[in-house]
Amino acid sequence: MMTDPIADMFTRIRNAYQRNFEKTTVPASRIKVEILKVLKQTGFIKDFKSMSEETKKNIHVYLKYTPTGDKIITRLKRISTPGRRVYRKNTAMGRVLDGLGIAVISTSKGVMSDKECKKLKLGGEVLCEIW
Repeated sequence: MMTDPIADMFTRIRNAYQRNFEKTTVPASRIKVEILKVLKQTGFIKDFKSMSEETKKNIHVYLKYTPTGDKIITRLKRISTPGRRVYRKNTAMGRVLDGLGIAVISTSKGVMSDKECKKLKLGGEVLCEIW
């Protein structure tokens, strides 16, 4: 039984980048789709598509590379885990990698980037940091 499906998704993305794959497949869930929406809006992935087979629902994540073939995502770090939840107020959110990275926050208004949270003056659970 998997205890942290979001960490599993990040591991699959990391592994696909390491092997220079164009896409990877992860089991589907609503929170994963919301995280991937934020990653697509901020330009860290090309696209993602939900696929439904007989009994399994999967998400195909299309990875993005620079024109020279380098990875766009160099680090995916899970912050809040099932055993240790991390919450931050909007005033306590720092900049990830001096503004080059983002933090994905789960708020009462949905899942969004830390920059959107600061604009809307919302705090929430810090799911991950990406740069």
